[in-house]
Amino acid sequence: MQHVVSFGPIASAQVLAELGQRYHFQRFDEPLADRERFLAALATADGLIGSSLPLGAELLDQAPALKVIASVSAGYDNYDLGYLHQRGIRLSNTPDAVTETTADTGFMLLMMAARRACELAQLVRDGGWTRSIDASRFGLDVHGKTLGIVGLGRIGAAVARRGHFGFGMPVVYSGNSAKPEYEAAFGARRLPLPELLAEADFICVCVPLSTATYHLFGREQFAAMRPGAIFVNIARGAVVDEPALLEALAEGRLRAAGLDVFEREPLPADSPLLAMPQVVALPHIGSATVEARGLMARTAAAELAALLEGRAARHPVV
Repeated sequence: MQHVVSFGPIASAQVLAELGQRYHFQRFDEPLADRERFLAALATADGLIGSSLPLGAELLDQAPALKVIASVSAGYDNYDLGYLHQRGIRLSNTPDAVTETTADTGFMLLMMAARRACELAQLVRDGGWTRSIDASRFGLDVHGKTLGIVGLGRIGAAVARRGHFGFGMPVVYSGNSAKPEYEAAFGARRLPLPELLAEADFICVCVPLSTATYHLFGREQFAAMRPGAIFVNIARGAVVDEPALLEALAEGRLRAAGLDVFEREPLPADSPLLAMPQVVALPHIGSATVEARGLMARTAAAELAALLEGRAARHPVV
Protein backbone atom coordinates (compact mmCIF):
# COMPACT_ATOMS: atom_id res chain seq x y z
CA MET A 1 0.00 0.00 0.00
CA GLN A 2 1.32 3.41 -0.97
CA HIS A 3 2.17 5.88 1.78
CA VAL A 4 0.54 9.33 1.63
CA VAL A 5 1.19 12.19 4.06
CA SER A 6 -0.90 15.34 4.40
CA PHE A 7 0.63 18.69 5.31
CA GLY A 8 -1.80 21.34 6.54
CA PRO A 9 -5.57 21.07 7.09
CA ILE A 10 -7.77 19.40 4.47
CA ALA A 11 -11.30 20.79 4.66
CA SER A 12 -13.23 17.67 3.74
CA ALA A 13 -14.02 14.81 6.10
CA GLN A 14 -14.97 12.70 3.07
CA VAL A 15 -11.59 13.22 1.41
CA LEU A 16 -9.75 12.43 4.64
CA ALA A 17 -11.75 9.22 5.03
CA GLU A 18 -11.06 8.21 1.43
CA LEU A 19 -7.34 8.87 1.83
CA GLY A 20 -7.36 6.66 4.92
CA GLN A 21 -9.09 3.84 3.05
CA ARG A 22 -6.98 4.04 -0.08
CA TYR A 23 -3.48 4.55 1.32
CA HIS A 24 -1.33 4.16 4.37
CA PHE A 25 -2.24 7.70 5.37
CA GLN A 26 -0.69 10.01 7.97
CA ARG A 27 -2.33 13.34 8.70
CA PHE A 28 -0.45 16.45 9.88
CA ASP A 29 -2.65 19.53 10.22
CA GLU A 30 0.33 21.45 11.68
CA PRO A 31 3.39 19.58 10.43
CA LEU A 32 6.01 21.90 11.90
CA ALA A 33 4.42 21.67 15.34
CA ASP A 34 5.11 17.91 15.20
CA ARG A 35 8.31 18.18 13.19
CA GLU A 36 10.00 14.95 14.30
CA ARG A 37 6.99 12.77 13.47
CA PHE A 38 6.47 14.67 10.21
CA LEU A 39 10.09 14.10 9.15
CA ALA A 40 9.79 10.44 10.06
CA ALA A 41 6.66 10.21 7.89
CA LEU A 42 8.43 11.88 4.97
CA ALA A 43 11.09 9.18 5.03
CA THR A 44 8.75 6.63 3.43
CA ALA A 45 6.16 8.89 1.75
CA ASP A 46 5.16 8.17 -1.87
CA GLY A 47 2.81 11.14 -2.04
CA LEU A 48 2.08 14.40 -0.25
CA ILE A 49 -1.17 16.36 -0.22
CA GLY A 50 -1.73 19.75 1.40
CA SER A 51 -0.92 23.44 1.31
CA SER A 52 0.50 26.45 3.14
CA LEU A 53 3.89 24.88 3.90
CA PRO A 54 6.99 25.87 1.91
CA LEU A 55 8.47 22.65 0.56
CA GLY A 56 12.04 23.11 -0.57
CA ALA A 57 15.10 20.92 -0.72
CA GLU A 58 15.68 20.95 3.05
CA LEU A 59 12.39 19.17 3.75
CA LEU A 60 12.05 17.14 0.58
CA ASP A 61 15.53 15.67 0.93
CA GLN A 62 13.95 13.81 3.84
CA ALA A 63 11.54 12.10 1.39
CA PRO A 64 13.71 9.90 -0.85
CA ALA A 65 10.77 7.84 -2.17
CA LEU A 66 8.51 10.82 -2.95
CA LYS A 67 6.83 10.70 -6.36
CA VAL A 68 3.90 13.15 -6.15
CA ILE A 69 2.82 16.37 -4.43
CA ALA A 70 -0.85 17.32 -4.80
CA SER A 71 -1.11 20.94 -3.69
CA VAL A 72 -4.48 22.03 -2.33
CA SER A 73 -3.98 25.48 -3.82
CA ALA A 74 -3.89 27.41 -7.05
CA GLY A 75 -0.57 29.11 -6.34
CA TYR A 76 2.65 27.11 -6.30
CA ASP A 77 5.22 29.61 -5.06
CA ASN A 78 5.76 27.45 -1.95
CA TYR A 79 7.55 24.85 -4.07
CA ASP A 80 11.05 24.78 -5.57
CA LEU A 81 10.07 23.82 -9.10
CA GLY A 82 13.66 23.36 -10.24
CA TYR A 83 14.31 20.93 -7.42
CA LEU A 84 11.11 19.01 -8.14
CA HIS A 85 12.02 18.74 -11.82
CA GLN A 86 15.50 17.52 -10.93
CA ARG A 87 14.09 14.87 -8.60
CA GLY A 88 11.32 13.87 -11.02
CA ILE A 89 8.65 14.66 -8.44
CA ARG A 90 5.30 15.50 -10.01
CA LEU A 91 3.37 18.54 -8.72
CA SER A 92 -0.30 19.35 -9.35
CA ASN A 93 -2.51 22.21 -8.18
CA THR A 94 -6.20 23.16 -8.09
CA PRO A 95 -6.61 26.34 -10.17
CA ASP A 96 -10.20 25.88 -11.37
CA ALA A 97 -11.49 25.25 -7.86
CA VAL A 98 -10.57 28.73 -6.60
CA THR A 99 -11.37 30.91 -9.61
CA GLU A 100 -14.88 32.13 -8.90
CA THR A 101 -14.62 32.41 -5.12
CA THR A 102 -11.34 34.35 -5.31
CA ALA A 103 -12.87 36.67 -7.88
CA ASP A 104 -15.79 37.21 -5.48
CA THR A 105 -13.25 38.19 -2.82
CA GLY A 106 -11.49 40.60 -5.17
CA PHE A 107 -14.67 42.35 -6.17
CA MET A 108 -15.84 42.47 -2.56
CA LEU A 109 -12.57 44.20 -1.60
CA LEU A 110 -12.99 46.64 -4.49
CA MET A 111 -16.49 47.59 -3.37
CA MET A 112 -15.64 47.72 0.33
CA ALA A 113 -12.71 50.05 -0.35
CA ALA A 114 -14.74 52.25 -2.70
CA ARG A 115 -17.70 52.61 -0.34
CA ARG A 116 -15.62 52.72 2.88
CA ALA A 117 -17.60 49.78 4.20
CA CYS A 118 -15.28 48.70 7.03
CA GLU A 119 -14.76 52.24 8.28
CA LEU A 120 -18.48 53.05 8.29
CA ALA A 121 -19.53 49.72 9.77
CA GLN A 122 -17.13 50.38 12.64
CA LEU A 123 -18.62 53.85 13.07
CA VAL A 124 -22.02 52.22 13.64
CA ARG A 125 -20.61 49.61 16.03
CA ASP A 126 -18.82 52.31 18.03
CA GLY A 127 -22.01 54.31 18.45
CA GLY A 128 -20.76 57.12 16.24
CA TRP A 129 -23.76 57.16 13.88
CA THR A 130 -25.62 60.01 15.50
CA ARG A 131 -26.64 61.95 12.40
CA SER A 132 -26.79 61.58 8.63
CA ILE A 133 -23.51 60.77 6.95
CA ASP A 134 -22.00 63.92 5.48
CA ALA A 135 -19.58 64.47 2.58
CA SER A 136 -16.53 63.78 4.73
CA ARG A 137 -17.53 60.11 4.79
CA PHE A 138 -18.84 59.69 1.24
CA GLY A 139 -17.46 56.83 -0.82
CA LEU A 140 -17.11 56.44 -4.58
CA ASP A 141 -19.36 54.84 -7.17
CA VAL A 142 -18.11 51.62 -8.73
CA HIS A 143 -20.46 51.33 -11.70
CA GLY A 144 -19.18 52.79 -14.94
CA LYS A 145 -15.62 53.26 -13.68
CA THR A 146 -12.60 51.81 -15.49
CA LEU A 147 -11.36 48.50 -14.12
CA GLY A 148 -7.70 47.62 -14.64
CA ILE A 149 -6.72 43.97 -14.33
CA VAL A 150 -3.04 43.14 -13.97
CA GLY A 151 -2.83 39.49 -14.97
CA LEU A 152 -5.88 38.45 -17.01
CA GLY A 153 -5.75 34.73 -16.23
CA ARG A 154 -8.59 32.66 -14.80
CA ILE A 155 -9.13 34.81 -11.72
CA GLY A 156 -8.41 38.12 -13.42
CA ALA A 157 -10.93 37.31 -16.15
CA ALA A 158 -13.54 36.36 -13.54
CA VAL A 159 -13.06 39.72 -11.79
CA ALA A 160 -13.27 41.52 -15.13
CA ARG A 161 -16.46 39.67 -16.04
CA ARG A 162 -18.09 40.78 -12.79
CA GLY A 163 -17.09 44.37 -13.42
CA HIS A 164 -18.09 44.50 -17.06
CA PHE A 165 -21.43 42.67 -16.97
CA GLY A 166 -22.46 43.51 -13.43
CA PHE A 167 -21.34 47.12 -13.14
CA GLY A 168 -20.88 48.37 -16.72
CA MET A 169 -17.15 48.91 -16.18
CA PRO A 170 -14.81 49.32 -19.15
CA VAL A 171 -11.97 46.80 -18.71
CA VAL A 172 -8.30 47.32 -19.46
CA TYR A 173 -5.62 44.72 -18.77
CA SER A 174 -1.90 44.12 -18.89
CA GLY A 175 -0.02 40.86 -19.10
CA ASN A 176 2.51 38.79 -20.97
CA SER A 177 0.15 37.82 -23.76
CA ALA A 178 -2.95 39.09 -25.54
CA LYS A 179 -6.28 37.53 -24.56
CA PRO A 180 -8.45 37.82 -27.69
CA GLU A 181 -11.20 35.65 -26.18
CA TYR A 182 -11.66 38.13 -23.33
CA GLU A 183 -11.33 41.11 -25.61
CA ALA A 184 -14.23 39.69 -27.62
CA ALA A 185 -16.27 38.61 -24.58
CA PHE A 186 -16.23 41.87 -22.65
CA GLY A 187 -14.36 44.41 -24.73
CA ALA A 188 -11.16 44.28 -22.69
CA ARG A 189 -8.30 46.42 -24.02
CA ARG A 190 -4.69 45.36 -23.54
CA LEU A 191 -2.36 48.16 -22.41
CA PRO A 192 1.24 48.39 -21.25
CA LEU A 193 1.28 48.53 -17.46
CA PRO A 194 2.17 52.26 -17.20
CA GLU A 195 -0.74 53.17 -19.47
CA LEU A 196 -3.14 50.94 -17.53
CA LEU A 197 -2.09 52.56 -14.25
CA ALA A 198 -2.72 56.03 -15.68
CA GLU A 199 -6.18 55.12 -16.99
CA ALA A 200 -7.78 52.76 -14.46
CA ASP A 201 -9.93 53.92 -11.54
CA PHE A 202 -9.54 50.51 -9.90
CA ILE A 203 -6.46 48.30 -10.21
CA CYS A 204 -6.85 44.62 -9.30
CA VAL A 205 -3.69 42.50 -9.15
CA CYS A 206 -4.10 38.85 -10.13
CA VAL A 207 -0.59 37.77 -11.21
CA PRO A 208 1.24 34.73 -9.83
CA LEU A 209 4.32 35.39 -7.70
CA SER A 210 7.59 34.83 -9.54
CA THR A 211 10.97 36.47 -9.86
CA ALA A 212 9.45 38.67 -12.56
CA THR A 213 6.51 39.81 -10.42
CA TYR A 214 8.28 40.20 -7.06
CA HIS A 215 7.65 43.83 -5.98
CA LEU A 216 6.04 44.50 -9.34
CA PHE A 217 4.26 47.38 -7.60
CA GLY A 218 6.67 49.87 -6.07
CA ARG A 219 7.03 53.64 -5.82
CA GLU A 220 7.24 54.08 -9.59
CA GLN A 221 4.03 52.17 -10.22
CA PHE A 222 2.06 53.85 -7.43
CA ALA A 223 3.23 57.25 -8.68
CA ALA A 224 1.97 56.35 -12.16
CA MET A 225 -1.59 55.67 -10.98
CA ARG A 226 -4.23 58.27 -11.55
CA PRO A 227 -4.92 60.38 -8.46
CA GLY A 228 -7.55 58.80 -6.23
CA ALA A 229 -7.22 55.30 -7.67
CA ILE A 230 -8.16 52.27 -5.57
CA PHE A 231 -5.73 49.34 -5.41
CA VAL A 232 -6.75 45.72 -4.78
CA ASN A 233 -4.37 42.80 -4.30
CA ILE A 234 -5.65 39.20 -4.39
CA ALA A 235 -2.43 37.77 -5.84
CA ARG A 236 0.47 37.36 -3.40
CA GLY A 237 1.74 39.84 -0.82
CA ALA A 238 5.27 39.96 -2.22
CA VAL A 239 3.98 41.32 -5.53
CA VAL A 240 3.72 44.64 -3.67
CA ASP A 241 6.45 46.68 -1.99
CA GLU A 242 4.47 47.43 1.17
CA PRO A 243 6.49 50.51 2.27
CA ALA A 244 5.81 52.01 -1.16
CA LEU A 245 2.10 51.23 -0.80
CA LEU A 246 2.04 52.80 2.67
CA GLU A 247 3.71 55.93 1.30
CA ALA A 248 1.21 56.25 -1.57
CA LEU A 249 -1.71 55.89 0.85
CA ALA A 250 -0.26 58.29 3.42
CA GLU A 251 0.38 60.94 0.78
CA GLY A 252 -3.14 60.57 -0.62
CA ARG A 253 -2.04 59.48 -4.09
CA LEU A 254 -4.13 56.34 -3.61
CA ARG A 255 -7.63 56.78 -2.24
CA ALA A 256 -7.84 53.32 -0.71
CA ALA A 257 -6.56 49.74 -0.85
CA GLY A 258 -8.24 46.36 -0.48
CA LEU A 259 -5.77 43.66 0.52
CA ASP A 260 -6.23 39.94 1.08
CA VAL A 261 -2.51 39.08 0.95
CA PHE A 262 0.60 40.50 2.60
CA GLU A 263 4.36 40.07 2.50
CA ARG A 264 4.26 38.66 6.02
CA GLU A 265 1.34 36.49 7.03
CA PRO A 266 -0.34 36.60 9.48
CA LEU A 267 -0.11 40.38 9.27
CA PRO A 268 1.49 41.70 12.49
CA ALA A 269 -0.92 43.52 14.77
CA ASP A 270 1.37 46.57 14.73
CA SER A 271 1.44 46.83 10.92
CA PRO A 272 1.04 50.48 9.84
CA LEU A 273 -1.55 49.29 7.31
CA LEU A 274 -3.96 48.55 10.14
CA ALA A 275 -3.80 52.13 11.37
CA MET A 276 -5.13 53.41 8.03
CA PRO A 277 -8.93 53.62 7.82
CA GLN A 278 -8.71 53.62 4.01
CA VAL A 279 -7.23 50.09 4.03
CA VAL A 280 -9.49 47.04 3.97
CA ALA A 281 -7.37 44.13 5.25
CA LEU A 282 -8.58 40.53 5.15
CA PRO A 283 -6.77 37.42 6.49
CA HIS A 284 -6.03 35.74 3.12
CA ILE A 285 -9.55 34.42 2.63
CA GLY A 286 -9.62 34.37 -1.18
CA SER A 287 -10.72 30.73 -1.33
CA ALA A 288 -12.02 30.40 2.23
CA THR A 289 -15.54 29.17 1.63
CA VAL A 290 -17.03 25.80 2.51
CA GLU A 291 -17.71 25.04 -1.13
CA ALA A 292 -14.35 26.11 -2.53
CA ARG A 293 -12.20 24.40 0.09
CA GLY A 294 -14.18 21.18 -0.30
CA LEU A 295 -13.75 21.30 -4.08
CA MET A 296 -10.04 22.01 -3.69
CA ALA A 297 -9.62 18.98 -1.44
CA ARG A 298 -11.53 16.70 -3.82
CA THR A 299 -9.60 17.99 -6.82
CA ALA A 300 -6.23 17.54 -5.12
CA ALA A 301 -7.12 14.01 -4.00
CA ALA A 302 -8.13 13.09 -7.56
CA GLU A 303 -4.85 14.52 -8.88
CA LEU A 304 -2.89 12.59 -6.26
CA ALA A 305 -4.59 9.31 -7.22
CA ALA A 306 -4.05 9.88 -10.93
CA LEU A 307 -0.35 10.60 -10.60
CA LEU A 308 0.32 7.77 -8.14
CA GLU A 309 -1.42 5.39 -10.55
CA GLY A 310 0.60 6.60 -13.53
CA ARG A 311 -2.20 8.58 -15.18
CA ALA A 312 -1.99 12.16 -16.39
CA ALA A 313 -2.89 15.02 -14.05
CA ARG A 314 -5.59 17.46 -15.12
CA HIS A 315 -3.65 20.32 -13.55
CA PRO A 316 0.07 19.53 -13.80
CA VAL A 317 2.62 22.11 -12.65
CA VAL A 318 5.79 19.96 -12.93
